[in-house]
Amino acid sequence: MASSMGGMFPGQQPTGSHPVGGPGGPGQPGLLSGPSASRGPGSSTLVDDLEASFEACFASLVSQDYVNGTDQEEIRTGVDQCMQKFLDVARQTECFFLQKRLQLSVQKPEQVEKEDISELRNELQRKELLIQKHLAKIHHWQQVLEDINVQHKRPTELPQGPLAFLEQASANIPAPMKPN
Repeated sequence: MASSMGGMFPGQQPTGSHPVGGPGGPGQPGLLSGPSASRGPGSSTLVDDLEASFEACFASLVSQDYVNGTDQEEIRTGVDQCMQKFLDVARQTECFFLQKRLQLSVQKPEQVEKEDISELRNELQRKELLIQKHLAKIHHWQQVLEDINVQHKRPTELPQGPLAFLEQASANIPAPMKPN
């Protein structure tokens, strides 16, 4: 799969029959740009653009201009522009990987099936652990309920009726002693 991402990272050769600039045309920088030796100082890969826009987002948030600035609308506009550029480049990156995933699924469908099977096995394992965790909790709370039921059954074994309290109290009084 790493070979199918040619041109995404610096120093890689492009793969596929797409012209330089990628399937979206020459307006999309770095999707499938040529090796780093043929790139000029102004061109970059999509990863470089994503990294630069990410750094610009942080720079805009911690910039002294924004900290000392008084115009909140100007600050908000600058931060929004940086965030929008980052989101745009992130969408382009996602599109690139989706295109590569589509190419892989056409060229090697068995690889996609293997990955799906692996993901399903991992999900089953995770769910089995979750079930075991829930069963342990259920067992714990069943034990708690059983203990509560045992405690409540003891008072119900006492005599019932309107005079039950008097019978219980009189049973605890010692019998009078007969004089000799």
